[in-house]
Amino acid sequence: MLDAMLESIRHVSQGPVWQPMPDTVRESFRAAPLPVAGQELEALYQQFTATVQPYAVGNRHPRFMGWVHGGGTAQGMLAEMLAAGLNANLGGRDHAPVEVERMVIRWAADMFGFPPDATGVLVTGSSMANFIAILTATRNVANGQALRQQGVGGRKLVGYAGESAHGCVARAFDMAGLGEQALRRVPLDSAFRMDIAALTRMIAQDKAAGYEPFLVVGTAGTVDTGSIDPLNTLADIAAQEGLWFHMDGAFGALARLAPDLAPLLAGLERADSLAFDFHKWAQVPYDAGCVLVREPGRQAAAFAQSLAYLSREDRGLAAGAPWFCDLGPDLSRGFRALKVWFALAGFGTQKLGDVVTQSCTLARYLAQRVQDTPRLELLAPVTLNIVCFRVVVPDVDDLDWLNGELVKDMQVSGIVAPSTTRIGGVLAIRAALVNHRTTEVDINILLETLSSFLDVRLAQVQMIKAMEGVAGA
Repeated sequence: MLDAMLESIRHVSQGPVWQPMPDTVRESFRAAPLPVAGQELEALYQQFTATVQPYAVGNRHPRFMGWVHGGGTAQGMLAEMLAAGLNANLGGRDHAPVEVERMVIRWAADMFGFPPDATGVLVTGSSMANFIAILTATRNVANGQALRQQGVGGRKLVGYAGESAHGCVARAFDMAGLGEQALRRVPLDSAFRMDIAALTRMIAQDKAAGYEPFLVVGTAGTVDTGSIDPLNTLADIAAQEGLWFHMDGAFGALARLAPDLAPLLAGLERADSLAFDFHKWAQVPYDAGCVLVREPGRQAAAFAQSLAYLSREDRGLAAGAPWFCDLGPDLSRGFRALKVWFALAGFGTQKLGDVVTQSCTLARYLAQRVQDTPRLELLAPVTLNIVCFRVVVPDVDDLDWLNGELVKDMQVSGIVAPSTTRIGGVLAIRAALVNHRTTEVDINILLETLSSFLDVRLAQVQMIKAMEGVAGA
């Protein structure tokens, strides 16, 4: 099994990016009864190779460009095997895996310019990291500790994020009991960044209406276009207004590792909290998100509990406080830190920064190819690694339909897999370049494949119009 998976990684570019799961395979899962008698491992592995491995999402492949997914590494796979072998619970107690996670959190703080005593915890991904940060912010408002016992009640807490902020921010407001309407969505400027004038106006209006602004969320690498909010200006406003400044840097924060891109993130180091993922640009296998909080004690104020069965001792297995269960909602936690350690120590921040630079260089190459290609239109500036464009042809009335069908054509072909989003009200083809295996050759294949399917679609359109003309006559 180990040898076969290593070979699969080695030759991943030779197969399809993705292929649809046959109905028979899907039904084999949906109709499978609860097992009563056990099976041999060899038989289970054969089922895996026949029904699971061929129909995975495809993000290991260099031409998976649809969403911001890291490509993973063989080193990360092996780290996962070692961690699973230990089967350690990192909720707390005194053992070496906990120290590995503390080391990784300290390294992360160093990477982003946070103080060495900043706290943090590894989580499933930025959705949970943003949730933890927003809960931490609510528990650190005036009289915030009362919220842990009494709930939000009559407090009219409101926060602010750009219209392009990830949906998990609004979901965090929902799950925190604040309600999605408590998150004010700030309009964007022409560069798809949060409009600062609109933000200051909205804060003033909310204060005048009796609301209690407590949080502003900046984004480093928006999900649609990869834009970066004006972070230093947001930090200034947060300081002036007494707001918690949180940063959602799910993938964009790691651009700090690339010397040519780090200046774009000036001000990130001033955030009160930061959410980001190691499983994107750092290529750590899923899942490996992280939240950092600048000031010690803030996370514990939001999550720590005193329970008899979780008492901390001065020695023995129950020593080693504080525990990670004091910094987030999870008591049972896996050993994610080992694969992060292997990535940071095995590749070094310089090589990981090179991956970021390579991705962004490829994005600029793709954007230039789009601008130089008839029938293609670039829809947004390329800040980092995301390119949004579309096909524009005169003979098609519904360009949204055409672009959507072309993306599905490419995905189903298995050759290349971009995705779609909406930019300025129109459907865009979205290429997110994250995989360390992607090269200019893959960019060229994307455009060649798009052109080929476009010719087929245009021929179909002409045939339909001709038939309609005959029927009308």
